[in-house]
Amino acid sequence: MRTVARMGREILDLAAAQIKPGVTTDELDAIVHEATIARNAYPSPLNYRQFPKSLCTSVNEVICHGIPDKRKLQEGDIVNLDVSVYYDGVHTDLNGTYPVGKISDEDAKLIETTRKCLDEAIKMCKPGALFRDIGKVIEPIAKANGCSVVRTYTAHGINKFFHCAPTIPHYAKNKCVGTMKPGMTFTIEPMINLGPSHAADHHWPDNWTCTTSDGKKSAQFEETLLITETGVEVLTAALGQPAAN
Repeated sequence: MRTVARMGREILDLAAAQIKPGVTTDELDAIVHEATIARNAYPSPLNYRQFPKSLCTSVNEVICHGIPDKRKLQEGDIVNLDVSVYYDGVHTDLNGTYPVGKISDEDAKLIETTRKCLDEAIKMCKPGALFRDIGKVIEPIAKANGCSVVRTYTAHGINKFFHCAPTIPHYAKNKCVGTMKPGMTFTIEPMINLGPSHAADHHWPDNWTCTTSDGKKSAQFEETLLITETGVEVLTAALGQPAAN
């Protein structure tokens, strides 16, 4: 898991470094695909339930599962890149939301708030912690910053399966069952919308792309985590960021 997680981080960072006005999401997908294959790995999204690309690219009001295409990114956009890699029998999953050139203060605050939601949730992870309490950490941060937490999509277990138990909501007062135990690997990946609407029920005809119902922007960050004997290890931590808590 550590090996594939490091691969995932390297690949995400390679693609993110190429984000700028005029770049297409197809071009970012090609970077991810080629970097994954070069590492003798496989892009987990490709052909997963007929998903046609190696990367999810979610721009502006797209919450998740955007399909790369020939649209050029524009100054002021925000874009989420979601990278998933399969190597030596196991998967990893991570993503980040990035500015395209200069963005508005409101959008910058959305990105900052979303990252804070994830970081604070990671801090509470340790043996004995309850999965349902992840949402109890995240939702107050989002609301305090004028945002809302998407309820339709969840975090998940990950190992030899791309998606498996536990299924982890990111909102408070959820009914998720289960306690964290050493050896467990799972994601946390809050999707945070600008404004009070947490709805995520607007899907495009491609059966993948999900957008906010009010057209406001959405951001997301994701890491793959390992529960250790004493706390949590962020397997997909960015270079220079602390991996263990």
